[in-house]
Amino acid sequence: MGVVDGLRDIFWVIKGALKTISHSNLLLHGSIRETSLINKLEMVLAGGKPTGIIYLDVAGFHEVQFLYGTVGAARVLALVEKNLRDKITRFFPRADIQAVENLWADDFIILFTLPALVSQEKLLELVVALRLAIKDSLNPEFLRLVGKELELHAGYAMIETDSDLKTEVKLYMALKEAQKIARGTLDLHTLKLTKEFKELLTERRLTVVYQPILSFQTGEILGWEALARGPANSYFRSPDVIFSFAEEIGLLYPTERVCRLQAISNINGLVPDQKLFLNVHPRTVSDPTFVKGETLGLLQAYGLTPRNVVFEITERHSIKDYGLLKRTLEHYRNQGYQVAVDDVGAGFSGLYSIAEIRPEFIKIDMALVRDIDSNPARRAVVEALMTLASKLNCLVIAEGIETQNELNTLLAMGIHYGQGYLLARPAFPKPLVAGKLVAHIRRQGGRNGDRGWWRGLTIGDLVTPTMVVDESMPVAEVKEKLAATRQPLGGLVVVKEGVPVGLVMRHNLDRLLSSRYGVSLYSHRPVKAVMDPAPMIINSSTPLEQASEMAMKREQEKLYDDLVVTEDGKLIGTVPVQRMLDTLARLQIELARGANPLTGLPGNVAIEGELAAKSKAGQAFSIIYADLDGFKAYNDAYGFENGDRMIIMLANIIVHAVKKYGAEVDFVGHIGGDDFIVISSPEYTEGICKAIVRLFDRLVGRLFSDEDRNQGKFYSQDREGRRTWLPLVSVSLAIVDCRDAEDYRDLATRAAQLKKYAKSLPGSVYVRDRRT
Repeated sequence: MGVVDGLRDIFWVIKGALKTISHSNLLLHGSIRETSLINKLEMVLAGGKPTGIIYLDVAGFHEVQFLYGTVGAARVLALVEKNLRDKITRFFPRADIQAVENLWADDFIILFTLPALVSQEKLLELVVALRLAIKDSLNPEFLRLVGKELELHAGYAMIETDSDLKTEVKLYMALKEAQKIARGTLDLHTLKLTKEFKELLTERRLTVVYQPILSFQTGEILGWEALARGPANSYFRSPDVIFSFAEEIGLLYPTERVCRLQAISNINGLVPDQKLFLNVHPRTVSDPTFVKGETLGLLQAYGLTPRNVVFEITERHSIKDYGLLKRTLEHYRNQGYQVAVDDVGAGFSGLYSIAEIRPEFIKIDMALVRDIDSNPARRAVVEALMTLASKLNCLVIAEGIETQNELNTLLAMGIHYGQGYLLARPAFPKPLVAGKLVAHIRRQGGRNGDRGWWRGLTIGDLVTPTMVVDESMPVAEVKEKLAATRQPLGGLVVVKEGVPVGLVMRHNLDRLLSSRYGVSLYSHRPVKAVMDPAPMIINSSTPLEQASEMAMKREQEKLYDDLVVTEDGKLIGTVPVQRMLDTLARLQIELARGANPLTGLPGNVAIEGELAAKSKAGQAFSIIYADLDGFKAYNDAYGFENGDRMIIMLANIIVHAVKKYGAEVDFVGHIGGDDFIVISSPEYTEGICKAIVRLFDRLVGRLFSDEDRNQGKFYSQDREGRRTWLPLVSVSLAIVDCRDAEDYRDLATRAAQLKKYAKSLPGSVYVRDRRT
């Protein structure tokens, strides 16, 4: 028996298996294809065009099956197949894709034809680029499902068109050749693709774009994230492909080095407090060149300092040696660099990375930000991350903000910073954020900031998007629309000529249609027949407390119906009652923490907790005690109402000075009366104090009469009870450093002594305890 006859006999068995497997696979996907892969190949070969296959194999798939069973394995395969179908036309735009099949288990095959014969080298380039793109696209989801990165083998082969071999044999031979390439003979270092990539690095043809990161308290730009881009006509145009390919061929360090150079050299200046966010692979930190200070030299050459740089450690890659990473990052922090953990919520080791690295910034992945306005589960996760961040003295940056409703929700939640297409798309030169959007954020930031965030909070701040239908729409269509929504929708608003006229809550509609004859009675009737024609319609500017009182006074059956919110008579969305109650609960928690009712700043309970936490953590810190000189006399002369205005003015000045000259994690508290405290790092305190003294002396005159202001004194009663002329009110500041537990024990005593000394000096002053 000849070789061909032997192959033919073997392949009749394979053919039956293929059909059986194909049939079962197609049943799994919900439909049975009309022709098998063999039949398709026969028809394609009859056309005479160059025909080939691409073979892909998920490495280590047996581990997935063992750990996660049939359901988990099927989910992984479905992800791979979907991604494969999405990307194949992008990488083979001139090819005619005839079939994409899951042959058996973790093996996939793509059957394609080409308009003309393509070189083997070119085909190999395309297959490599396709494999990298699929791998990078699937890695986050694969990590989430199975806890490890996806390993994908890929190969290709052209099918013999002019021989007399059976179609089954031709497929078999091509498949074996593709498997051979996929499982060992794919030497990336010999490919033209590698040569092209090295040329990109050598010629520095990798470019950079910048995306701004905006403060949600002040509306100012914190900094820009630098994002790498390849040439538009190259397979390396995508950053995911760039870095995945670089890692695979051992060029990760030089690739990141080129990207850092491009990012730093093209940023075109930063003000002292602005940041440049640089993405750094966890393994890069062990690169000797990186550690030796190459980045520091680059910064100095372009007029920047380490305080301008934040290293983003991505969570999409595993970190094997946390000890080494922590020591290396501490080395950078000592030079002034800061650290962010990127992709939180879509990464490899999650909360453990945050706890070990202790970053200055946590960047929440866009997967959690997407639809956060209508997804309570994602809101809960982000709120938990906010709580974690506050305990670790981290700041939170929300990535991937794309809609106004997502932005409003994040503002209301108190997120510190934001980034995304809504604010600005990545661009070069570094883009700014539209002034209209900044103004909106500043208004919201003033409402939602730490200082009395609940003041001025309106029902409009809690609005979520809602489904809108015309009053004439049949009930059956409304039911279908509700069923098709991705998120569990509470209800929808019924409008007439764009004006809200009713509300349909999902549970009420379900109850009505599930009653006897409900479907037949109501399905074809207009929705106005089943809607609530008198829902609570409320203006967006209504204070939250007032709106909640109105909502809770409704009849029992409507108590948990959504509130319909309008602005200038136009519908802007709804507010679920649960969201309103959650916000009110947060308000009560903040008040329970002892916030001062006059300034909204944290009171003594929070101050004591902050000091204790700093001491327990072993962190060196400084406190600034602020006190007004002559305030009692001013109260006597001008009255308590004006006295309150002066206290509020001092609070505003201190908060402004700390935001401008301190760190984002600095703490401002109101001890009581005219006494305030700032907890900051030792290096920031004198800059903060200088700003407070300068601003206070410039503004305090506004709270005196023209006559008193012009002569620089006012008539009142001094501490001894004598009526006399006194200097205008001034501010005294005392800086006390706390380096260890011993310093903390006598902190209050030293602060009291120093404050007394400061108040003995004329005018507005600050003094520092230098006795230690």
